[in-house]
Amino acid sequence: MAEGTAEAPLENGGGGDSGAGALERGVAPIKPQYLTTKEQFHQFLEAKGQEKPCRETEVGDSAGNDLAEPEAKRIRLEDGQTEDGQTEEAAEPREQPQTQKRARGQNKGRPHVKPTHYDKNRLCPSLIQESAAKCFFGDRCRFLHDVRRYLETKPADLGPRCVLFQTFGRCPYGVTCRFAGAHLGPEGQNLVQEELAARGAQPPPVRNGLDKALQQQLRKREVRFERAEQALRRFSQGQPPGPTPAAAVPEGTAGEGAPRQDNCGAQQVPTGLGTSTPPSSPVRTCGPLTDEDVVRLRPCEKKRLDIRGKLYLAPLTTCGNLPFRRICKRFGADVTCGEMAVCTNLLQGQMSEWALLKRHQCEDVFGVQLEGAFPDTMTKCAELLSRTVEVDFVDINVGCPIDLVYKKGGGCALMNRSTKFQQIVRGMNQVLDVPLTVKIRTGVQERVNLAHRLLPELRDWGVALVTLHGRSREQRYTKLADWQYIEECVKAASPMPLFGNGDILSFEDANRAMQTGVAGIMIARGALLKPWLFTEIKEQRHWDISSSERLDILRDFTNYGLEHWGSDTQGVEKTRRFLLEWLSFLCRYVPVGLLERLPQRINERPPYYLGRDYLETLMASQKAADWIRISEMLLGPVPPNFVFLPKHKANAYK
Repeated sequence: MAEGTAEAPLENGGGGDSGAGALERGVAPIKPQYLTTKEQFHQFLEAKGQEKPCRETEVGDSAGNDLAEPEAKRIRLEDGQTEDGQTEEAAEPREQPQTQKRARGQNKGRPHVKPTHYDKNRLCPSLIQESAAKCFFGDRCRFLHDVRRYLETKPADLGPRCVLFQTFGRCPYGVTCRFAGAHLGPEGQNLVQEELAARGAQPPPVRNGLDKALQQQLRKREVRFERAEQALRRFSQGQPPGPTPAAAVPEGTAGEGAPRQDNCGAQQVPTGLGTSTPPSSPVRTCGPLTDEDVVRLRPCEKKRLDIRGKLYLAPLTTCGNLPFRRICKRFGADVTCGEMAVCTNLLQGQMSEWALLKRHQCEDVFGVQLEGAFPDTMTKCAELLSRTVEVDFVDINVGCPIDLVYKKGGGCALMNRSTKFQQIVRGMNQVLDVPLTVKIRTGVQERVNLAHRLLPELRDWGVALVTLHGRSREQRYTKLADWQYIEECVKAASPMPLFGNGDILSFEDANRAMQTGVAGIMIARGALLKPWLFTEIKEQRHWDISSSERLDILRDFTNYGLEHWGSDTQGVEKTRRFLLEWLSFLCRYVPVGLLERLPQRINERPPYYLGRDYLETLMASQKAADWIRISEMLLGPVPPNFVFLPKHKANAYK
């Protein structure tokens, strides 16, 4: 949905050097001594690196059949374009035109197995949490209450070391932990490391969770949105949202939800979450009022978003989870944003959607991204978030290209619905206390750019910052991002800051992007392929990272995942699932030491090659079975009948 997940295929064919050979068009230029064939590549992996086949391979024909991916993943020439970006009329005629279409789109029919599937005999939480009282459900509880019976059916431990126990001195998952042998006593009691506990070592609090009471109010539709309803009424009356002039307000009245103040300074305080409870009595205040809950901030008093020159990690659906953002923060990302959240799901109190808003303490500049198609739901959701979560900005997704969102009027469709778009932006801006940002594409159709016309309007509507992805919806991830057009849009948006996004995979790409005059750059797929890209940009160097260092990064991700999702069966399998989705992008990275020309370009797919060691070769595999093998190095063996297919067809083959 957001950058880096909606059909980010391996086989982008355009953008090759005009002087490059036929084999180099759309293919990463790897040194000949490392090239191999598909058969030798998999033969080497099956032999587990004990015996390397001969590296001396003949170069294939001009079609690159020996180096290509399976037939279903060959490059499909779209819109009459050849592999080097020329049109069919300009290119030489081919004797046998390619008719096989590559795999594209989502694996909509993939088996979706929830983590609970692997943990059918679950122990009641009242027995896991030592401080908990007796089971709330009593005889109606559907979980096990017999610890001995649970231990008889529990799968074997996945390893001898529990990350939570070693880090914080206590594992909150007790006997259900898949590494429980590290912290269970002889009688099954959960051990505690007194030294760590005495130092107060506790898991860092993750902010922006959903309170149970609020969830019930949302589900019962008991939450009132006075400020949002006030803005929506103005829309229905044909008035722009904003503070009502003093002359237009009759004496002794005020807009619903707005603080009412008499001449003596008596202030009517709005109710807490806007529930159906009657308003409280007026509170007498003396002197200046500084509480933001009582006095609404004017637009000029809002917190400023000053991130010029910062490295911005894009909101990445599925892969941009909290553990991955922690990895990117460690490597130098300055600004992070949560995954795209659908506003209607947030207003319904769905826990899975609210989980996308969670923020780790290391994320010092953090925002959330909302998707919606209508002013009422988006404005109400913005008011809800302004009350309940701690963020530095809120972003509107106007770049999502997938049909599920577009056909409902959201994502890219808002670029063609200027009236609704304006009402959404103005309404959200009125109810938010933090800056509002927008992420857009160049347009909907490939050759019909809209961004340059929208940017001055967004500036007038009060948007603090806009990020522009240099592709249209129709284009998806084919061809290269249009940075020349982004440069034109910088002038149209001035003085509003504009961030650029698209095809940044090296510090050279970042330097060229900054020369267009953008205020900063957003990095999406580049961070998925190599999260150390932030370090490369800041240190202006190519990092020839070893396979063992890359495995350490994956190990840190799994540790963060177990800390975030839990070390029981559900948490382990959820961590494994997100690790496998990330590995579907990591396999596209080609080590610096293997390249004939630096840097690797994001539209260049890697051919089959043998790395400098077995692990480097394994990490280059595009087979999902090999990714599962990597996950077993870190999280132990997979459950019986485990199946994984990546989210997108172009990311792997069987």
